[in-house]
Amino acid sequence: MSDAKTDPSEPISLRELDGWSVTRLKGVGDKKAKGLAKAEIESLFDLLTFYPRRYLDRTKEAKIADMVEGEEATVLVTVKSSNSRRIRGGRVMVNVTVTDGQSDLELTFFNQAWRERQLGVGRQAMLHGKLSYFRGKRQMANPVIDLVGNKTGRIIPVYPQSEKSGIHSWDLVEFVEEALRRSLPPVGRGFVEPLPMDLLDRHDFIDRGAAMQGIHSPESMAEVSEARRRLVFEELFRMQVTLVLRKRMMEATEVGLEHTANGPLVERFRDALPFPLTGAQERSINEIVADLQRPIPMHRLLQGDVGAGKTLVAVAAMLTAVDGGHQAALMAPTEVLAEQHAAGIRQLLGDLTVPDPATLMGDRPLKIELLTNRTSTPDRKRILSEMLLGQTDLVIGTHALIQDNVQFDSLGVVVIDEQHRFGVEQRAALGEKTRGELLPDVLVMTATPIPRTAAMTVYGDLDVSVLDELPPGRTPIVTKWVQAAGSLEDDTSLDLEAMWTEIRGQVAQGRQVYVVCPLIDESEKLEVASAETTFERLAAVELDELRLGLLHGRMHSNDKDETMTRFRDGGLDVLVATTVIEVGVDVPNATVMVILDADRFGIAQLHQLRGRVGRGEHASTCWLVGEATTPDGESRLEALVESTDGFELAEVDLELRGEGSIMGERQKGRNDLKLASLRRDKDVVVAARKEAVALIDADPDLSAHPDLAAELELFLDEEDAEFLLKG
Repeated sequence: MSDAKTDPSEPISLRELDGWSVTRLKGVGDKKAKGLAKAEIESLFDLLTFYPRRYLDRTKEAKIADMVEGEEATVLVTVKSSNSRRIRGGRVMVNVTVTDGQSDLELTFFNQAWRERQLGVGRQAMLHGKLSYFRGKRQMANPVIDLVGNKTGRIIPVYPQSEKSGIHSWDLVEFVEEALRRSLPPVGRGFVEPLPMDLLDRHDFIDRGAAMQGIHSPESMAEVSEARRRLVFEELFRMQVTLVLRKRMMEATEVGLEHTANGPLVERFRDALPFPLTGAQERSINEIVADLQRPIPMHRLLQGDVGAGKTLVAVAAMLTAVDGGHQAALMAPTEVLAEQHAAGIRQLLGDLTVPDPATLMGDRPLKIELLTNRTSTPDRKRILSEMLLGQTDLVIGTHALIQDNVQFDSLGVVVIDEQHRFGVEQRAALGEKTRGELLPDVLVMTATPIPRTAAMTVYGDLDVSVLDELPPGRTPIVTKWVQAAGSLEDDTSLDLEAMWTEIRGQVAQGRQVYVVCPLIDESEKLEVASAETTFERLAAVELDELRLGLLHGRMHSNDKDETMTRFRDGGLDVLVATTVIEVGVDVPNATVMVILDADRFGIAQLHQLRGRVGRGEHASTCWLVGEATTPDGESRLEALVESTDGFELAEVDLELRGEGSIMGERQKGRNDLKLASLRRDKDVVVAARKEAVALIDADPDLSAHPDLAAELELFLDEEDAEFLLKG
């Protein structure tokens, strides 16, 4: 798009497009600009990366006369007439007659009065729905409507649109066509090409200008396919270059400790284990130890399913640090989880001693401390003093570990539990916690498995180790779905009664039970079981002879501790709780998990909750109670019944929810995946990663690729831009 202030010989960059308001375009006044802003389109960059959601292929257009009763079809029609009338119960019915020029079709819409305005006489629309007959006439009830305007051409792009914005698909077609006409030759300067020519040749990609033309204004569906292939790769490549850059920059600028592998303490620990490690644990420990031996600080993700033995792998990493005369820290997201880690690790390490030639016996006890905001003042003073003097080996805690007055003598390894995505600032804060000049190695653990290609994108600046097998002795969990309402008062389901009978039988055998509810209090907006109401109901009716406890987030921490301790020690039969028990609670004697209103939880959360049972020697059951009111809800619950494999469930979750939930894990500036899908484009993620690694290894500071470097800056948040491109 020619402009007096820019060099007419230089092609247009994305940054230029981002600086040009849509008001430059003919027909975009204040009203249209406000409507476009509601769709998050303010610049020409936003407009040209607002891609069509589908296309109307006029070359394959169905005719009304060819439609088959009971089958779905898509047709392009023109509105002949439109009217509405009131029917029984005060509802509104809109009747619209449409034609394809040869045959007519009647449309009916219930309780959608606005359709009469939307489908005015002469308006062109694309319909998608199921054909039926009523009084001998062809009819569709509540079809999907896309307004496409009076457009001609073989392929018509259909853009996402909403009534609120007042912007229709045909508006966007016109605006995009004008932007492309003024950007591309012969009128415009063309677009900057950020991808290296050899990469374009290797993958047989079209250039950016052809891709923009092909995605927005194609002559054929084959052209759409080629444009999409190029633009999807570009999005994923840009993201992978950023992640590889961050990884290489950390490796180049950070100096870490060189630990020694398989020292005497690690050997003692492994020899004392009463069970063999799984192949996945052995592989992960080897990967971590190889990192620890390098002079570059480790940044590794350990992802494993519930019960896969992540803690044991993390302990092996921490003991490697202690073997070399350093200290280690484990940071958990909550005090409950930190306390549980401390108890579990103390039990795991038992009477392990550290070789120490300075002592009379040549050994000293391994010293483990717990540091949270609940640690008493005298204990805190003592622990901080001993940490600074190097007299403490392992410190387990919460964010209290990175508070101002915390200092280690020589911090060697840091383990961060449960998806704490440590940014540059937090990593730096941890590095400052040691008197030594060398940075500690960092291991991030997560019990929420995500598919491999998604992990490459979400955690692409970390190396990834995967625990994909369970240790022997983990009892399988049988999952059952009771299709009944979550509010127990209204439910007389025989399946539900059978469930309570089975639960009473389990308690009679000495087992314990969790009952999980999604809310603490009753909510008028959501008809879901609350923990307090459920507790009272179960204590009075279904489980009236059992010992029940209540646990939720609004309780005082001392009361929570007391309740959890009673349950852990066997003083309670049933724990009625909110999702505070989702992570980390470990009671081997608990064999039954009941999740009320299970259809309101996501797959990952249901899988985490289920993982609270099956932790001992007894067979365990998870009961999902809920009425799935949507196909997705039904698919979620069916997936849980069919599989206990967290990685398999993660694939299902990605399929159902899309990547939005996963991409939320990423630290990012602008939304960088508009066309690419981690679900559909798995192979492209792998190819983009490979190309990104090759490019950065050959050109670490992107000096040979200035257009790509300039473009990356547009997509980075300030912290990343400062770190990667200005450092």
